[in-house]
Amino acid sequence: MTHQPPEVCCSDEHDPRSLTADEARRRIVEAVGPVTGRERLALRSALDRVLAEPVRSRIDVPGHDNSAMDGYALHSRELESGGRVSLRVVGTSWAGRPYTGRIGSGECIRIFTGAVLPPDADTVVVQERVERKGDIIHFDATDQKKAQNVRYAGEDIRAGQTVLEPGRRLTPADLGLLASVGVGEVTVRRCPRVAFFSTGDELRGVGEPLEPGEIYDSNRYTLHGMLTRLGVETLDMGVIRDEPEAVHRAFREAAEIADVVMTSGGVSVGEADYVKDALEALGEVTFWKVAIKPGRPLAFGRLGGAWFFGLPGNPVSVMVTFYLFAQPALRRMMGETPREPLRMRVRCTSRLRKRPGRMEFQRGVLEPAADGAWTVRSTGAQGSGILTSMSEADCLIVLPLESSGVEAGEVVEVIPFCDLV
Repeated sequence: MTHQPPEVCCSDEHDPRSLTADEARRRIVEAVGPVTGRERLALRSALDRVLAEPVRSRIDVPGHDNSAMDGYALHSRELESGGRVSLRVVGTSWAGRPYTGRIGSGECIRIFTGAVLPPDADTVVVQERVERKGDIIHFDATDQKKAQNVRYAGEDIRAGQTVLEPGRRLTPADLGLLASVGVGEVTVRRCPRVAFFSTGDELRGVGEPLEPGEIYDSNRYTLHGMLTRLGVETLDMGVIRDEPEAVHRAFREAAEIADVVMTSGGVSVGEADYVKDALEALGEVTFWKVAIKPGRPLAFGRLGGAWFFGLPGNPVSVMVTFYLFAQPALRRMMGETPREPLRMRVRCTSRLRKRPGRMEFQRGVLEPAADGAWTVRSTGAQGSGILTSMSEADCLIVLPLESSGVEAGEVVEVIPFCDLV
């Protein structure tokens, strides 16, 4: 069933037909599911991919009891006197070259970090606490304890233990973890394919001369960057002219080759209705408006077998709506376990203007105060066409729907970009 798109006017601060940001996000994430298809990848090729199967260790980590420090390995019975202890050094255990002899009463061995702890030893005294003269060491046993400075076999990971669960996006630390248990390949989910394009007769490509009223298309570059950093497969279909047949053809072609079709422009009042007409003819729209600023005109629905995101045309609105709504859906399609973005409460050093009626996402810069606490300041002018406000920012300042502005010194909530990109 196709829903008739309501009139979308970005100047109105309150519209009861608009969804809240939380409701729109919930509907989107609940609607989409992981794409089908899996790949088997070598570990070095799996960074930022999403695991499709659990990974279990075939070995213990560490694989043997070993020393956590450089020092001397001995049996804890040598500490029982509690006073000054003297022991004879009878050998050395190196990392990769273990000591294979025996350690008798009154004896110890030199041992290095990571080296195997012999069966006759259960304690390591660090070298800084020891005085050595020839093959004899002396130390005070008063504050030494049994099992100190020892790492036990399987202390980190046991053989058969699940080390990573499906739905995890692999980090550099994860690659190291998998290598440490001898895993060289992993099964990951297929990357979603996203076809994207801009609409508008006024748009020109970088390098083309501009005539009066024309502008360069920046949205495809920001979309390319955000999609690429997220790790999806991108299909840039260029700029589609404001002609009914061109828009219909682009929608049909994109829906046939992609899991997601994403456009910028063409969904606000006052713009040509070709995007709306094409969606009515070829797809189904779930909603058209979200009570946020920037980015109220946001279309979400189906286009043939693909999901559809109609993002606003203004550059800042494109980025904000992508991060808030499209990115969570794409992460879900990649099979990633859903999670909320990091949010922080910090003191705002700028006065922020706002009218009640819409949740606002203003651009800010996080800075440390003299006391070490984090603060945030505005990047300045917040117009949805001022792309420098996104380039200079490192966070979004979240102002609730009912807020009527913020005075300098008040506490606000921010979403750091480091958790979005």
